[in-house]
Amino acid sequence: MAGNLYVVAAPSGAGKTTLVRLLIEQEAGVHLSVSFTTRPPRPGELDGRDYHFVDAAEFRAMIARQEFLEWAEVHGNFYGTSNKWIAEQLAAGHDILLEIDWQGAQQVRSAFPEAIGIFILPPSMDELTSRLTARGTDSADVITRRLAAAQAEMRHIGEFDYVIINASLEQALDDLRAVVRASRLSLAAQRARHASLFAQ
Repeated sequence: MAGNLYVVAAPSGAGKTTLVRLLIEQEAGVHLSVSFTTRPPRPGELDGRDYHFVDAAEFRAMIARQEFLEWAEVHGNFYGTSNKWIAEQLAAGHDILLEIDWQGAQQVRSAFPEAIGIFILPPSMDELTSRLTARGTDSADVITRRLAAAQAEMRHIGEFDYVIINASLEQALDDLRAVVRASRLSLAAQRARHASLFAQ
């Protein structure tokens, strides 16, 4: 495949969404995969840009048709990645980034063993608690559940190729960009992107 597939996972509150958004803005050629989800749109979210919003019945039909590269149920909602779209983008030489959980990452790796796994860590559990509380969007019960889920997710860190500790957003973004740039220079990536040069 000519493009790289990046899989970015993190516990809720580690700053994954912000880092991914900044990476997409600053690193030309990296495109975010737009997932399908059954959760309702949040204020400001647009169908087709942030997510493809579908109902549970349609999502289950897509599972039955094996249209997902990966899918998972998270906090009572379904999320999934289109198999066909990913394959087309990679074949066209585009770098694609998936922002998913560790379960999805496992499914992706089974289909694309060459996928590059990146795990974002908070600097500490205390800091993660502070960030989730400061959001002001979740009840104490939800925060407690998210912290428990975060600890469970972090047990899977050994399944990823790179780990970025998000103590400083600026430094974490530099680290994320470094991973993307270095992976583009691997022998396999260069050979796929510059086939005629290597053929000489």
